Amino acid sequence: MNSSALLRKIGAHVVTAILACALTGPAFAQSNGPTMITLDEAVQMALQHNHNMLAMVTTIQQSQAEEITQGLRPNPSLFADWEYLPLGSPAKQNPGIYGGQSTNDYLKNNTEGDIGLSYLIERGGKRHARLQAQRDITAQTRSLVADNGRGLTFQVAALFYNVQLAESTLELAQKDLKSFQETVDISEHQYKAGGLSENDYLMIKLQLLQFESDLEQAQLARVQALSDLRQLLGYESVAQNYDVAGPFEYQPVKGNLEDLQLKALQYRPDLRAAQQGVIAANSQLVLQKANGKQDVTVQGNYSHVNGINAATLYGSIPLPIFNRNQGEIAKARIAITQAQEIEKATNGQALTDVYDAYQGLRTNDKVVSLYISTYLDVATRSRDISEYAYRHGGLSLLNFLDAERNYRATQLAYRQALAAYLLALEQLRQAVGTRALP
Repeated sequence: MNSSALLRKIGAHVVTAILACALTGPAFAQSNGPTMITLDEAVQMALQHNHNMLAMVTTIQQSQAEEITQGLRPNPSLFADWEYLPLGSPAKQNPGIYGGQSTNDYLKNNTEGDIGLSYLIERGGKRHARLQAQRDITAQTRSLVADNGRGLTFQVAALFYNVQLAESTLELAQKDLKSFQETVDISEHQYKAGGLSENDYLMIKLQLLQFESDLEQAQLARVQALSDLRQLLGYESVAQNYDVAGPFEYQPVKGNLEDLQLKALQYRPDLRAAQQGVIAANSQLVLQKANGKQDVTVQGNYSHVNGINAATLYGSIPLPIFNRNQGEIAKARIAITQAQEIEKATNGQALTDVYDAYQGLRTNDKVVSLYISTYLDVATRSRDISEYAYRHGGLSLLNFLDAERNYRATQLAYRQALAAYLLALEQLRQAVGTRALP
């Protein structure tokens, strides 16, 4: 196959790949219905596309680039000079002194030229100490970025459940409106047939306004929740008409507090960063001790003086009489103590976060369980009995409307309690440092 045919074949594959990407991208997804995103997918999208997260990731790359800098050896120094050059012709300027010699002879026999090379020899393992100190900083930076991802994951989950709450509320508002609309239709028929007073009919009509307002508010809350979540996921990476997918339901957690706290000590990236901070502080102490060692400068020169070729070797080292880097060494020792105190504080904070999140989850668990075991059924039965009794003349309109309001308030409160429980569950996951809970 000749080169032009090969290029055409490669070009065809590239075009095919581009078309495949285009057909699977957000723009194509918009033409085939909304893109459905689960919670796990939302978390991954945010970690990969959130611009603040991507900006944090560059700090790792910057630290890795700094490793290159810290691992470099000193550059040798090259110098050259040519001294006692004449301004004009030496023979014409002073023939008695220079004996009428030519300019070339003067340059060869009466000037001085030097060229030399010097190099700084680092003592005390400075280069290795610098490189190791920077590598420890890079490791700590990775953990700090991971901790930033932990916080981002919680924000994504919180907004995800906010969308689910809005959609569940919207579904409830649609069902309530449809159900109450049937009541309004029946009441209108009764009013026209003379079986219902005008005042009662108007009261029912006014109550319909509340259901319609609830529906509009629920629709607005859903749109805004989806918009907020899209911004967190990476605005450009999500289709405009996307939606969330996944169960909005009670998820029991069976782990005990002690096990969860042990998991936190194992998985929390901020605690790992604090531990790596102690390691990095110790590396800085090693580096400062190495910096206290005086470096040796060696130099070799070649000189041409008055027609004579000569070589010169030099060596120099500062005498550590006054400056032995005592201040920086003492500072590095204190920094180790500081890092150790930060590690202890972070360790305590991790355990406290898990305890608080666990207690919050238990409280929300009890509230949701009360709704599921008792009050949802009570509210539904009360509404159904009141509606039946009202339609058969056994209950006043005010009592019926009261039952409707209580049912709607109970259903809405349950959904809010469920969202609070799921958010408490995410807080526990954030506190532990992993989404894999028992």
